[in-house]
Amino acid sequence: MSGNTEMEERLAALEIHVAHQDETITSLNTIVTEQWHEIDRLKRQAAALAERLSMAEETLEKGAAPPHQPPPHY
Repeated sequence: MSGNTEMEERLAALEIHVAHQDETITSLNTIVTEQWHEIDRLKRQAAALAERLSMAEETLEKGAAPPHQPPPHY
């Protein structure tokens, strides 16, 4: 019977190991998904800033005065 007990113990150890791996994979998937969303948001923000910079450069090249803004102390 010791052969069966040893096999049962090995099987239980493998099941525990797989359960821990499943938990790790789920956790890593969540982190990767969150990072993907953050990267996507940052790409959109960088594109918007590039567009604003392009518009500002065009305005300066045309010689137009920048829009009037109150000084920073207001």
